[in-house]
Amino acid sequence: MKITVVGTGYVGLVSGACLAEVGNDVLCLDLDVEKIRVLEAGGIPIFEPGLQEMVQRNVAAGRLHFTTDVARAVQHGTIQFIAVGTPPGEDGSADMQYVLAAARNIGRLMTDYKVVVDKSTVPVGTADRVHAAIADELRQRGVQTPYAVVSNPEFLKEGAAVEDFMRPDRIIVGTSDEQAILLMRALYAPFQRNRERLIVTDARSAELTKYAANAMLATRISFMNELANLAEKLGADIEMVRQGIGSDPRIGYHFLYPGCGYGGSCFPKDVKALIKTAAGEAGLELQVLTAVEASNDAQKHVLGRKIKQRLGDDLTGRHFAVWGLAFKPNTDDMREAPSLELIADLLAAGATVTAYDPVAMHEAQRVLGEQPSIRYAQTPNDALEGADALVIVTEWKEFRSPDFDLIKARLKQPLIVDGRNLYDPALVRGQGFDYLAIGR
Repeated sequence: MKITVVGTGYVGLVSGACLAEVGNDVLCLDLDVEKIRVLEAGGIPIFEPGLQEMVQRNVAAGRLHFTTDVARAVQHGTIQFIAVGTPPGEDGSADMQYVLAAARNIGRLMTDYKVVVDKSTVPVGTADRVHAAIADELRQRGVQTPYAVVSNPEFLKEGAAVEDFMRPDRIIVGTSDEQAILLMRALYAPFQRNRERLIVTDARSAELTKYAANAMLATRISFMNELANLAEKLGADIEMVRQGIGSDPRIGYHFLYPGCGYGGSCFPKDVKALIKTAAGEAGLELQVLTAVEASNDAQKHVLGRKIKQRLGDDLTGRHFAVWGLAFKPNTDDMREAPSLELIADLLAAGATVTAYDPVAMHEAQRVLGEQPSIRYAQTPNDALEGADALVIVTEWKEFRSPDFDLIKARLKQPLIVDGRNLYDPALVRGQGFDYLAIGR
């Protein structure tokens, strides 16, 4: 099957590579000339485990191609995936200009039947807007070329996106067009050989499903963060609480880990967008999600607050080692990362920082800019030298079993502030550390 993917970010590139992996002829379009140059040279513009190898393998096999030529891209695929960014506007609503521009390009240049698939996370009603944009372009051309619009939201976790696409939990296809449904069933058949995972809905329900899923996960995280803060005050251990409530099958263990707040490209943006959609389109205040957002914003300052409670509000002359910069492991994504708030809090109080992350330091330097108060280490242990405390922000696997004797030797004082509850408090404290965790 011939497929076009508009956009080569996390969603577009993963989708394109995975669709090529099962034998489709895929052309990925991006207007960023440098990004396409990198891809054609065998690199990828993002870090995602397993993705580079898959891209290289399918390029070599002649199934995956890249272009900046819009006309070529529209002509290529019967199925046209729109996987461009929908960044939050100043008011928190999703910015739809790139999605609608892609739709208009398709309407302006298509000459045969197309299935236009919204893969980007988009507000409810976007499929109608995409349909109208294509219809308007066809009307201006004076042609009546048939097409269908499908909402097919992605459910990809950064750091496990390839696995999530190749072995999906569910595939949501939102449309009432029977021909489009048949084509989407054929397209996704290789990814669900052992059981049916494809769920057909109307377009609006598909769009809302994506936002609802992310909002529910964000809610679970904020709920546990607030319980963790309460557990500290009451002398309870949030890990024991997690095990106790997680054993209830109605609740389960997933997304019940407290920490220093969620970040990334999805949860913060999607919660904001859903709140805005509800207020603007339906006149409803989503009180639970408003609280979730406020709770998460506050939680990103919990590590800075713990440090100041232990060392004082004035951190002038203090130096901190920060392990982890990306918003989560196995990605270099710094969008809305809790580390950014922590570093801002430390610098504002007069401190300096040496940071380490296995893959995100280049991106962190780009986001944070050149600041004399921030240095970057080549190894986690190098970051420790002369620090008043070790602060753990991202739960990379290489941080799980460190050399505690070495940590103690390099720190000025044996203080660990753990934003991800990586260690057993009794074990670490038994080795002479002052150990500040979340809810423990």
